[in-house]
Amino acid sequence: MTTLDPARAARPETFTSHNGAKAPLPFSPAEYARRLAALRALMAERDIPAVLLTSMHNIAYYSGFLYCSFGRSYACVVTQTACTTVSANIDAGQPWRRSQGENVIYTDWRRDNFWRAVEGLVGRPGRIGVEGDHLTLAQRGKLAEFLGDPEIPDIAPAVMALRMLKSPEEIALITEGARIADLGGAAIRDAIRPATREIDVAMAGRNAMELEIARAHPQSELRDTWVWFQSGLNTDGAHNPVTTRALAPGDILSLNCFPMISGYYTALERTLFLGEPDAASLRIWQANVATHELGLSLIRPGISCAQICDELNRFLAQEGLLQYRSFGYGHSFGILSHYYGREAGLELREDIDTVLEPGMVVSMEPMLWIPEGLPGAGGYREHDILVVTPEGARNITGFPFGPQANIL
Repeated sequence: MTTLDPARAARPETFTSHNGAKAPLPFSPAEYARRLAALRALMAERDIPAVLLTSMHNIAYYSGFLYCSFGRSYACVVTQTACTTVSANIDAGQPWRRSQGENVIYTDWRRDNFWRAVEGLVGRPGRIGVEGDHLTLAQRGKLAEFLGDPEIPDIAPAVMALRMLKSPEEIALITEGARIADLGGAAIRDAIRPATREIDVAMAGRNAMELEIARAHPQSELRDTWVWFQSGLNTDGAHNPVTTRALAPGDILSLNCFPMISGYYTALERTLFLGEPDAASLRIWQANVATHELGLSLIRPGISCAQICDELNRFLAQEGLLQYRSFGYGHSFGILSHYYGREAGLELREDIDTVLEPGMVVSMEPMLWIPEGLPGAGGYREHDILVVTPEGARNITGFPFGPQANIL
């Protein structure tokens, strides 16, 4: 038999605390209202009285609050009349300060207080929209237990489609991120010299970007900006972490800058060589640059992701290099990072038929990977960000690419 501690019994399961004043958010109240209006129209169309958002990207997109999970559950509950974040007591008043709506805090005093908080906001609705790509089996069981086993239509694909079209405010923030990525790239380029370690070069780029974010966006939360600077064999993977390898003359280098402003990631990626590349390496690099330039010319309204891939695949096949392509040619930008968020419906891959529209933001980033032991071994990658316009596309990346600029 379990004896209940009287002191514990008196502790609250949930509470509210407006600790301090609301902080400035990355977007205007009108922008958040626009996003919620679109979501509520979708809810009305599908007869969904409430939506339970649980991913970092969707909670931040609709509320402004970007959570730090650390093993705890978070949510944003949207109804036709309210938008409320649900956060753990460890964060105190910060989720309320950093969200445009209301906030409910749940405590650790009793297991499943998170779900009691959600139940307090929606009751037993019969139908509640969820993110099918984020709700785990364990949490699905808890949802059924506390909310009366409602129908759970998956709203993730539809919400992703809403996020794929960027507002003018979003495009302005993404453009600012691209500018700061260029500054990080310049700092990295300046730090490259023989015997310098990858980590030292990476820190130079990261520091430059964080300092500029702090200067240009002083009211933002500074978090998660990073650099992957790779050399030699380490260039084979796009997401290989930084090491302490020392640079040597003749190395192929991969510069990858990722400034984060209020949850919005942007990227700059470039191939460089420390000293003159050999003939085989130069050939592969020039072929990848030509692929990149062709890809940039293809970004425009009315063309599908798959059609872009077909054209670039045809070019690489003619060059005898298609077998060395390692991933898709680009992807959408918005509220995403290397550990949250993905607009998979707007990736430049053969299996994606999405047609580009004005207001979409995509990268062009071809990569060729030549395995060790073959002439020209290494990973070659260029990356620009483009805003699709009614007339075509606007490239917001300014850092130069190719052998003319990046042989050091």
